[in-house]
Amino acid sequence: MTESEDSGDADETAAAPTRYDRMTRHPTQGPLNSLQHWPDARHPLRVALNYVVVWICRLSPSLALKNWLYRRVGMTVGTGVSWGLEATPDVFWPNLVTVEDHAIIGYDATILCHEFLQEEYRTGEVVVGERAMIGAGAVVLPGVEIGAGAQVAANSLVVEDVPPDTTVAGVPAVPLDEESRAE
Repeated sequence: MTESEDSGDADETAAAPTRYDRMTRHPTQGPLNSLQHWPDARHPLRVALNYVVVWICRLSPSLALKNWLYRRVGMTVGTGVSWGLEATPDVFWPNLVTVEDHAIIGYDATILCHEFLQEEYRTGEVVVGERAMIGAGAVVLPGVEIGAGAQVAANSLVVEDVPPDTTVAGVPAVPLDEESRAE
């Protein structure tokens, strides 16, 4: 086997990037946990504005108003996106949320683009693919990509990417096979 053939095989067996590979780490200093540093991470007025917009959108039945307001705070929202009541995108970094055309975000679902830890906070873009569906009460963690046509079952915790046209369920969410869906 030549060296070029060997390196090609290594590329094929290399692990696909995970949500952690797509996240940016922001170390914080001192004895306090990173959440204590949130005003240094995002300006308090920006967070307050985002919170008011999210609060209005959570209660509004108007999909057009929700999409318009979310675009104003920096989210990328495609055509025909539907947000269930009480659905909550990230209030610190809504600009890291992308929801592609005709996706559905279910009742009380949460999309997070940040996580505050003890000695650092992390941010990561969340992408919800075209015609994907996120069920009621589901939580999507930072850095996750949900593929086109994928489905996330209600009350699931999405900690890894969801391939296109795949249904996931559970805590943590795992793909369902055809047999388990038939039961």
